Amino acid sequence: MLPPDGVIRHGYEINDFAKEDAWRMFRIIGEMVSGFDRLSGIEPAITIYGSARVKPGERLYEITVQIAQELGKLGFAIITGGGPGLMEAANKGASLAGVTSAGLNIELPEEQQPNPYSNLTISFNHFFARKVMLAKYATAFIAMPGGIGTLDELTEIVCLIQTHKMKPFPVILYDSAYWQGLLHWLRTTMLHGGFISPEDLRLLVVCDTVEDVVKTVHEWHDKQELAVEPAMQSVGRTRGKSTRGAGHRHENGPK
Repeated sequence: MLPPDGVIRHGYEINDFAKEDAWRMFRIIGEMVSGFDRLSGIEPAITIYGSARVKPGERLYEITVQIAQELGKLGFAIITGGGPGLMEAANKGASLAGVTSAGLNIELPEEQQPNPYSNLTISFNHFFARKVMLAKYATAFIAMPGGIGTLDELTEIVCLIQTHKMKPFPVILYDSAYWQGLLHWLRTTMLHGGFISPEDLRLLVVCDTVEDVVKTVHEWHDKQELAVEPAMQSVGRTRGKSTRGAGHRHENGPK
């Protein structure tokens, strides 16, 4: 069909969306570089996922504070998504322990604000860039009860470990009562149907107490002979040379 003016034009015209995509690549690269630069000295660290909807004073909030604080006492920095709820609780626990408390905030239409307990805050426009940073520098992952975002982050970590794109770090599900429906479905539907193997299920560790979480992380790191020294005490020290884990640097993320 001829255009209205009857003139056939050869070649393609770059539309506004394509132009925007080209510039978006530079913004994405900028986010990745900023994340790598600011987090490169943070390990050993643990990433804690969880709901943004849990309020201070609620049971899960206070338990998450305790978990992060106890892990901080062992020398682990804490990384979260930087938002409210259980992310805030984990950052609060890290702050109480005096270790690096990293919050990787996502900019959303509803304007999620970084929580006040992060002493290393990085903001992201793109979820996937943020997810890379949540995964790359952690040596264990803890999934507290949460929603779709938590489930998305959890399953990606398990998939990366399953496909050997990431080292087999501990992946802990806190609160067996909360996760039992998912675990039942994995066993009776996915495993029974042959869609996953028994080894895949063994990638998940279920814990119901703060002590069990800390013990799981500590024992795994002892077996790996990781040097766990006090995490850096301030944001300024996270930039530049790391003094921990010499010879035992464990980086994650897609290879």
